[in-house]
Amino acid sequence: MQESIYGKGLSQTAANHVPLTPLHFLDRSADQYGDRIAVIHGELRQTWRETRARCRKLASALVKRGVRRGDTVSILAPNTPAMLESHFGIPLSGAVLNSINCRLDADGVRFILKHGECKILLVDREFSDLVSRAIADLPSKPLIIDINDAGAPPGRAIGDLDYESLLSEGDAGFEGVWPADEWDAIALNYTSGTTSDPKGVVPSHRGTYVMSMSQLTDWGMPRNPTYLWTLPMFHANGWCFTWAITAAAGTHVCMRKVTAKAIFDSIADHGVDHFCAAPIVLSSIANAPDPERRPLPRSVRIRTAGSPPPAAVLKAVLALGFEVEHVYGITEASGTPVSSYINPEWAKLDKDEQARLMARQGNRSAALEGLMVADPETLEPVPFDGKTQGELLLKGNVVMKGYLKNEGATRNAFSGGWFHTGDVAVVHPDGYVQITDRSKDVIISGGENISSVEVEDVLHGHPAVLIAAVVSQPDAKWGETPCAFIELKAGVAEPTGAEIISFCRERLAHFKCPKKVVFCSLPKTGTGKIQKFRLRELAGSQAAITELAKAG
Repeated sequence: MQESIYGKGLSQTAANHVPLTPLHFLDRSADQYGDRIAVIHGELRQTWRETRARCRKLASALVKRGVRRGDTVSILAPNTPAMLESHFGIPLSGAVLNSINCRLDADGVRFILKHGECKILLVDREFSDLVSRAIADLPSKPLIIDINDAGAPPGRAIGDLDYESLLSEGDAGFEGVWPADEWDAIALNYTSGTTSDPKGVVPSHRGTYVMSMSQLTDWGMPRNPTYLWTLPMFHANGWCFTWAITAAAGTHVCMRKVTAKAIFDSIADHGVDHFCAAPIVLSSIANAPDPERRPLPRSVRIRTAGSPPPAAVLKAVLALGFEVEHVYGITEASGTPVSSYINPEWAKLDKDEQARLMARQGNRSAALEGLMVADPETLEPVPFDGKTQGELLLKGNVVMKGYLKNEGATRNAFSGGWFHTGDVAVVHPDGYVQITDRSKDVIISGGENISSVEVEDVLHGHPAVLIAAVVSQPDAKWGETPCAFIELKAGVAEPTGAEIISFCRERLAHFKCPKKVVFCSLPKTGTGKIQKFRLRELAGSQAAITELAKAG
C-alpha cells in the first residue's frame, strides 16, 4: 500500500509535541497575571507570582529530600493554601500526588499510606493525632511534614520539620521534573470503596489536563473567576478545579470549615462567583437563619453532585438567586464528565418540574468521547424510555489509567472497551441519563461514598448480630445516611440501637456509621439472598421511591 503524503517529514518534535499536563497552567498565570490575587485564606492574600515561587520551592525541596520520579507524596489537609500548592509542587518534583480524605479513620489512612508506598506525608496539625495512630504500626514510616496553617485548631507537632521550613530548603527558580509522557501518573486518589478496602485510582497528566479544560468550557467559566473551595480538594483533586481555576488565572478562596455563613460572607466579601458543593451544602444554604444570610451582589453559579438534592432544597436555593447545575462525578474520570445541562425551554415549566429535570445526571461533556447506558455483559444499549435500566458506561481520555496494584479490578472495570461505573441508570427520551441505583449499595452521604459492605462487616462483628444489611435512608442534612437492619442471634440479650451505633463508632469513621437501627427478620429470596429492595422501601430511600414510581 502506498504511503500517504502525510507520512513523511511530519514527525513529532520538541517544537510541536509537548506532553499534556495541567502543571503548565501555573507558569502561564504567573507570567500573565503575576500580580493578580491567586489565593485568599483568612487574612492571607497571595499573588500568582508568589504562588508559583512557593510551588517551585516545594518541588525543589522534595527532590533535595530524595523524592524521585514515580514516588508517592501524600498530604492530609483541608482546603488550605498548602493543599493547593501541593497540587503543583508535588507533581513538579516528579512524584505522584496522593491527597487523603481527612474524614477517614486511622485504619483507612494507614491502608492508603501502606498501599500507596508513601515516601513523604504532609499533614495539617488538626490531624496530628489521627496520623500518629495511622503510622504507629507501619513497618516503613514516611517522612512527616507538619503544616501549621494559621486557621488550624491547636494540634501537636509530630513531624521531622514543618511546611514553611521545608519550603525554605527549596529553590524558587527550580524548573521542575516534567512528565516524560502525558500517560504518566499525576495523582493517586482512593475511592471510598464498594468493598472494605478502597481502590487506588490513578489518573494521568493527559486525563487531568483534559478534565481541567472541560470544566472551564463545559461550565462556560469566564476568565479570572473567583472560586470558593467548598468541595474538598482531596475529592478527585477537587474535580480538577485545582488546576482548572489556575488555567483561568482565577482566585482560589480557601475554606477550612464549610458553613452557610462562611459561604455567604465569602460571596459578599471576596467576590465569589462559582463553587461546587454536595447537596448537604445546598441544604445548609437553603436553611440558613436570616442573621447568617447576606444578599447576593452578583450571580453565583453552583455545581452539585452526589445524591440529587431534594426538590424543596433546590427550589429554595434557586429562589435565593443561585444558579445550580447537577452533574455526575466519579473519581475514575477525574471529575464530572456528565452534566445536566439546563435547557432554556425548561423556564416555561413550573418550578417542581424544573427541579425534577435538573436533578437528573444529564449528558456527556464535550471532553468525554463516549457515554452509554447498556447491558454490562452484552453492551446492548437500553432504549431511551426512562424505564429500562442498564449500567452507566464511559469512554474517553478523562478516564483513569487503572487501579493501583489491582490488575483484576482494572481489567473488569474496562471490560468491552468501556469503563463500567457500577451505577445503574435509565435514559430519558431527551437523551438525559438518570441514575436509579448504585451497585453494591453505595450510600452517598454529604458527598462522600459509604460502602454498605464495609458497615455490614463491622456489624457482623457484634456478638448479638446474626445477619446485617445496610441501605440508605433520606436525611435532610446529609442527603443520605446508613440505616442498618439487623437479625439477631437466638438466645442472646437484645442490644439497643444506641449500643449498635456506639459499637460501629468505635470501629468506623463516624460518618459511615448507621444513624438508625431496625431489629427484624430480614426478607430473603428462596436462595437466601437478602431482598434489599424491600429494606429500601422500609427506609424510604430514594432508590425505593424510584422503584415504587416505576411499579405504579
